[in-house]
Amino acid sequence: MESTHLLGGSKKRVKIHPHTVTAKYATHTPYSPQPGVHTHFPQPGDEGYDDAPSFEDFGSFLEETSDRKQLTESKRWPLTLFGSTDKDKDTARKPQAAGGGEGSEGGAKAVKGSGKGVGEQLASFGEASVSASRLTWVGLLGAALAHGCLIVLTRLASERFSLGPLFLLLVRSIVQLFSVAVPLQKGENPFGPSGYRLRLLCYGIAYSLSLCCAYSSFTFVSPGNATTTWRLATTALSGTLAFLLLEERLGLADGITIAAGLCGLALVLLPTADESNTDSPTDPVVFWRGAFGWSLSALAGLWMALALVGYRSLKERVGVGTALFTVSWTGCVLAPASLALLQEGWSWPMSAPAWGLVLGLVACSIVGFLGMTHALTRLHPALVSASQSIEVPVALMLHLAVLPVAPTAPEVVGNVMVILSVGWLVAMKLLPSRGGGRRQREEYEEILDSPIK
Repeated sequence: MESTHLLGGSKKRVKIHPHTVTAKYATHTPYSPQPGVHTHFPQPGDEGYDDAPSFEDFGSFLEETSDRKQLTESKRWPLTLFGSTDKDKDTARKPQAAGGGEGSEGGAKAVKGSGKGVGEQLASFGEASVSASRLTWVGLLGAALAHGCLIVLTRLASERFSLGPLFLLLVRSIVQLFSVAVPLQKGENPFGPSGYRLRLLCYGIAYSLSLCCAYSSFTFVSPGNATTTWRLATTALSGTLAFLLLEERLGLADGITIAAGLCGLALVLLPTADESNTDSPTDPVVFWRGAFGWSLSALAGLWMALALVGYRSLKERVGVGTALFTVSWTGCVLAPASLALLQEGWSWPMSAPAWGLVLGLVACSIVGFLGMTHALTRLHPALVSASQSIEVPVALMLHLAVLPVAPTAPEVVGNVMVILSVGWLVAMKLLPSRGGGRRQREEYEEILDSPIK
């Protein structure tokens, strides 16, 4: 029986099941009741009830609809990279339609071939992922070596050529301004894309404030202790802030390894026997001077952790070159302000070795920044900071090569713990786990077989 459509003036046949209503809406006009028209839905036993399409035919009706076909094809395109299960099923059905036994045998071969293709594709994607991870960790370790050299060069420039740390930071920021050529060459705005400039500015200010606090602390405490405190605070706070601000969590193994590295850094900071067993009264000026230096280094860790987490949230929008330019121009603004605040004198390099030392310092800073910032696009901020802990043993070994002084037992044990923790991190991330390929293939096939793509 024909009944009047609720949403327009057209008529169609519908069939109501106990739990399902099957209907096709031909127009999108809003519902408006029509006077004098009685709406009637056919019930079982009425004339024309059996002529309506059943619920089982509704799926085939949707398949024949052009909109459904376009929607299915548009949503299925990512699976063409891996191979769709629907395609495999179609290839398996075609031989069966041609002939009985041969079709079943061809279907088995198709299924076997598809399984082999999945394995090969998983292997290729695994190799590409491992290659990218290796490049990332090589860049991180190279950045750690550059930071270790940077610590030693800064100390040599301060002791032998009377160049202040903040002045070196200013020179380094001025030279790095040439990085503006990278975003300009790519046709990008050097101040960041629209809608993300404020966040990029906050990232640059946080990074430059961290450097200013760290380099200022070199005036009050030894560069080795200041750098160790800076790295310890950065690693601990970056893990916490990434969880609170980005909801990124560390795995259990990563957390334990990072905690072991932090314990090693804490051992390096233990005072020596001469410092702890002094019977002479401590000068209040010396005490508060040291406390201010330690506070500055810890504050530098807080600002650096905020900067790492900030760039982690911008990794898909801001390139490394744009980030370097942002850090450079904000450093050019904040470094002179720190110089004026601490009343540190200006002393330009007056010899070729001094200028060579400054240029080497700039090169190491650029290499360290690029390695760290690129790794933030792939790794957790705490992992990036923990990997940079290698700079402490590197700086110690380079310092011993320049000034041979026997290290204390806690320093040796702490540096060994740092090296082992970073080495274990790299091994966990790069070495293949046993049974990993089988597990990845099972997860991959489960995704392909899932009804939700």
